[in-house]
Amino acid sequence: MGACMSCSPSVSAAEADGGCGGLASAAVSSSGRIASRSWKERREKKKKKEKEKRRNGGGSDSDQQLKVGPDGGRGEAPCEDELHRVPCRMFLNSASEVACLFSQQGKKGTNQDAMLVWENFASRSDTVFCGVFDGHGPLGHLVSKKVRDSLPIKLYSHFRESTNIEDASISMDDEYTKSIEANDKGNLPDMYLTLKQYFLESFKSMDKELKFHPTIDCFCSGSTAVIAIKQGQDLVIGNVGDSRAVLGMRDKNNNLIAVQLTVDLKPNLPREAARIQQCRGRVFSLQDEPEVARVWLPNSDSPGLAMARAFGDFCLKDYGLISVPDISYRRLTDKDEFIVLASDGIWDVLSNKEVVDIVASAPTRATTARALVDCAVRAWRLKFPTSKIDDCAVVCLFFDNTNSTSSSNSSVAYLKEQANIDSTASITNVSIDMTDDEKRSTSQSTRSLGDCISVGEEVEWSALQGISRVNSLVRLPRFPFT
Repeated sequence: MGACMSCSPSVSAAEADGGCGGLASAAVSSSGRIASRSWKERREKKKKKEKEKRRNGGGSDSDQQLKVGPDGGRGEAPCEDELHRVPCRMFLNSASEVACLFSQQGKKGTNQDAMLVWENFASRSDTVFCGVFDGHGPLGHLVSKKVRDSLPIKLYSHFRESTNIEDASISMDDEYTKSIEANDKGNLPDMYLTLKQYFLESFKSMDKELKFHPTIDCFCSGSTAVIAIKQGQDLVIGNVGDSRAVLGMRDKNNNLIAVQLTVDLKPNLPREAARIQQCRGRVFSLQDEPEVARVWLPNSDSPGLAMARAFGDFCLKDYGLISVPDISYRRLTDKDEFIVLASDGIWDVLSNKEVVDIVASAPTRATTARALVDCAVRAWRLKFPTSKIDDCAVVCLFFDNTNSTSSSNSSVAYLKEQANIDSTASITNVSIDMTDDEKRSTSQSTRSLGDCISVGEEVEWSALQGISRVNSLVRLPRFPFT
């Protein structure tokens, strides 16, 4: 979870007129009466349309289900059941030959994390979309799920249109325009520049949709988003908030190393703090947690958001908070093995190197995300025994299919046993190296992380909750952040 303190388009006439195949078409006669076409005429008309569509490029089953419109949206808003029927789209604890995802509720209440892996994205066999979304605030769980469902659709529409970047019309504010121009060198591929524009437009449209959403109050609620699109050997990543993407790769000595692909966009970054303060927002940390910088309103000690960019949180959008993504590109090589996207529930307690080591040491690909969450939960108990465990969400995407057969077989068994997995299930024992200072900060605990893994989930680590890692902060003593 992060850290903060809250119109579907109508169906067009063309779609209503038999567009779904289940509604009877009608013609208005000169006398004003409605004369229904025969069943045979409707069938012939439908076949003619299908042939014409195939002749012009056609579309896959997922295209038919989504009905992406030319305006970057849809003729009608996708319902939840419709999205869940899209092939190769995973959003629950599951695994496939190339990906694994797992989420677990913490001790703070409703699980506000969401995740998604969408293979064959935009009907392209070489394209995969994956993302992690960490909600915060009273309705953070609804915001994160909304972003999970809607943001990929907006990107999907751009992919299907394949609009040339030179011909695309851009109507964005200064922040978005600056993001397009920043750090774009001549040696970057054209596809990256095109995708970067798609990312910027989709993120802006997503935030606007949340602002005017009729049922989700995003005034003091919001969500992070870290997404990655892999197309062939090209990898493009967009990030808003403090979720993170880390790459596992081999160095020249064939040792596994971790490469952080995103920056945690928190208020302690000089450029983020400068923007917020320029917009009259305030940045300071609390006396009891001086290491956590938060964003506050000009004349009120609220909401205390611990990130500098987020979807929603419109109470702060006039005071420096933005939803412009930080976008990066990487050309994958044979040395790159996998990427891990995860919410801050993982990164608050595990280092990048520890994360890639846990993933690499998991028995099978289908168990990697679960093993990583289990290690994070035990690390929370070891490092922060007086704090409530945060929600955790992990997506692991693998870049090669060398272990696809064994992974596929194991994933089937994994899914069958998922509901019956006991919290004390054994996983690979991964040691977590700690400095002397870190060891002293854990109340002189002599337990290793492997020992913690054997602790049952029924044990409640309540102790003194304090105010460390609290999501809602209102009118607490402040400590100037420098």
